[in-house]
Amino acid sequence: MSSITPATQPQADAATRLADFLQRHQRVFVLTGAGCSTGSGIPDYRDEAGQWKRPAPVTWQAFTGDPVVYRRYWARSHVGWPKFVQARPNVAHHALAELGRDGPVDILVTQNVDGLHQRAGSPEAIDLHGNLEAVVCLGCGARGDRDALQAVMEAANPGWDPGPAASAPDGDADIASHAEAAYHPPLCAICEGLLKPDVVFFGENVPRDRLGRALQALEQTDAMLVAGSSLMVYSGFRFARLASEAGKPLAILNRGATRADALATLRLDGEVGATLQQAAGQLRATAELE
Repeated sequence: MSSITPATQPQADAATRLADFLQRHQRVFVLTGAGCSTGSGIPDYRDEAGQWKRPAPVTWQAFTGDPVVYRRYWARSHVGWPKFVQARPNVAHHALAELGRDGPVDILVTQNVDGLHQRAGSPEAIDLHGNLEAVVCLGCGARGDRDALQAVMEAANPGWDPGPAASAPDGDADIASHAEAAYHPPLCAICEGLLKPDVVFFGENVPRDRLGRALQALEQTDAMLVAGSSLMVYSGFRFARLASEAGKPLAILNRGATRADALATLRLDGEVGATLQQAAGQLRATAELE
């Protein structure tokens, strides 16, 4: 049966219990989600009940099959990218990097597409759903840099005015529909094929080799920690289910409900960044005394 720390309990208690969990295991598999990046100013998709805060993200089928959706995606990305790319790692990313260098974290797999774990010092982190910093042509397979594409899009849309905009998850932005309709989306400079960020859209599968590396890493660890994910998407939930089926202790740290709560050995409901930071600090202090 899982042990649950309510959100009303002191933060220090959750950190102590997490530190104790980590200290009892030598090789921990960590899966992270949007709750690790909200502290960097990147909005998340779901509320504390695990429900959508906004319309679901664009699907692979709509992106590739409907020119209106393709145009809308790139118009909104044009506006959202500059702020997204300015995001910097927060205490959650830095704490997990420290736990990877000096603590029991053996492998880190993230559902996020922002690259912040790598910037914080977790260079071997597996980007389960890809990374927005790269763009791929669906026609010829050519790859490019998202920053470079921004300049191309600006040159193709002189005088375009998106009007008022609000930040949305994963480099997206909410803009007026008339601004979307007036936008000229980018195409591949080589073959004029559709361009897509190198991330897994809804309706797509995680690339087989990437999934295989993550599953192999899970097999080689003796416990699992979920940090900042509701696990409502199956590509993340599967790891918690497999860990539970293999008899591996499962700790979940998240603000609000998750799909795997019933599987958790330790369930902590609290602020992800502060809890990870304090837990890492406690492990550091213990190591210094030994």
